[in-house]
Amino acid sequence: MNVLLAAAARARAARFKARDPFRSQREIFRTLIARARHTRFGRDHGFGELCGLPFDTALQRYRMNVPIRTYADFWREYFAVHSCTDHGRMRLTLDNVTWPGRIPWFCETSGTTAPTKFIPFTSEMFAENRRAALDLTACYLAGNPSSKLMGGKLLYMAGSTHLKEVGNGAWSGDMSAITLRNRPWYLRPFVAPDTAVSALPWEEKVDHMARLLLESGTIRGISGVPPWILLLLKRCSELGGKEAGRLLPHLELIIHGGTGMKPYRSEFEHLFGERPPVFLELLPSSEAFMAFQIPGDDLMRFAPFYGVFFEFVPFESLDERGVPAPDAETVPLWEVETGRRYAVILSTCAGLWRYHIGDTLRFVSRDPLFMEFTGRDRFLDRFEEKVTQGEVEEAVAELNRHEGGAVREFMVGADIPGRRHLWVLAVQPGSERNEERFGRILDGNLTARNADYAAFREQGRIHLPRVIIVDEQEIYRWSKERRGRLGGQSKIPHIDPTPDGEMVLDLARYSQGILSPK
Repeated sequence: MNVLLAAAARARAARFKARDPFRSQREIFRTLIARARHTRFGRDHGFGELCGLPFDTALQRYRMNVPIRTYADFWREYFAVHSCTDHGRMRLTLDNVTWPGRIPWFCETSGTTAPTKFIPFTSEMFAENRRAALDLTACYLAGNPSSKLMGGKLLYMAGSTHLKEVGNGAWSGDMSAITLRNRPWYLRPFVAPDTAVSALPWEEKVDHMARLLLESGTIRGISGVPPWILLLLKRCSELGGKEAGRLLPHLELIIHGGTGMKPYRSEFEHLFGERPPVFLELLPSSEAFMAFQIPGDDLMRFAPFYGVFFEFVPFESLDERGVPAPDAETVPLWEVETGRRYAVILSTCAGLWRYHIGDTLRFVSRDPLFMEFTGRDRFLDRFEEKVTQGEVEEAVAELNRHEGGAVREFMVGADIPGRRHLWVLAVQPGSERNEERFGRILDGNLTARNADYAAFREQGRIHLPRVIIVDEQEIYRWSKERRGRLGGQSKIPHIDPTPDGEMVLDLARYSQGILSPK
């Protein structure tokens, strides 16, 4: 690594580690309120009056003036009036509504419960995300002085790169598409694949990326969602006839996020054996960049430095749908307790205010701010058992330890008439398909981890789960044909988010040939 580059990376990494997260949060709060005070939202909620108050008073008034909102609330109260459908195409113009100026981009999320969400994305948010990416890169290089990362390329497993014009110069699409289209010119030589490959349908794109990995010795890192990275590495093995670790000696870094790694860890270990690349976890989203892992750390560090003010609602305060009340008590970052699970509330430089994002986390320490992503607010609760996504993923991880990483993807939901959980497990070809035994392993793991589940099982209020095992490609075909989503940031929901288990039932019926594609 270039001497000057190494010195710059060490200096930037040192500055990142030395930042005061609590002071940064106070400064960000002040900046956000001041910037948005003349918007419609700012006028509606008295932002102008908050600007001149002492910090503690301003924050208290802010909580009183601004209720916690979901996306549906924002759409109904602030976005819908500025939208229309023109010949089947969404038109959406937000000009000085919740953020000053016109919103230039909207991230279309792969939401699981409702029509597509259009998350505002501003130039300020893009700049903050770029700062976060540079800090992550600097921390990696500082911790790996012999790294060749900057002498090669990062393979970015983006979703669709297609952007749609939504009126008045604004565009919408996958967050990865917005990021790729607007990346600085000086980063383009370091990012793969090229624009032509990025625009291909997902299955073709994976094949091209696998060949690129095998044929080019310049790919030093991969960034993506764990199941899609596994799919790519598996394709490399199929083409090269060997384990991915032996085929890709030049691969030194895998950056992953979007879904938990635990269910997939044993499979990655099998692929790479004794010489794995460095794995670094991120907690990004269309709404905010929240955390990343530094080499040498076992957990992610919460990173409250990038244009977002955070509040936290204790998990036990959420309602049966996993949603906080509009006036729910929140704590700022400096008041969080370690070991306690929280739902995350955001106020951002893209014009979301006290926004319930739907993610939950747990802080493990306060200095540094080590944290664990504990899943979405949604949990298995149709029988009042309150099984969390973290517990579900741990159960699958344990099953994979028994079965050598057989389960590649999965979904679990409620079979309400049967008073049981319905699991659809997508496994690699040739794997064992003992559905009854898999069900006993999952049941035993949840019983050991969740006291409510154990009590309900003992009382007969919940029956032994039903397991359906399918080929891994089957769950991807279902996602493409029934949901219209495949690849990139479009994740398979691990817990069925629908009210009565409709999604997992749809998947089960599709996999058994009862449903035909839409």
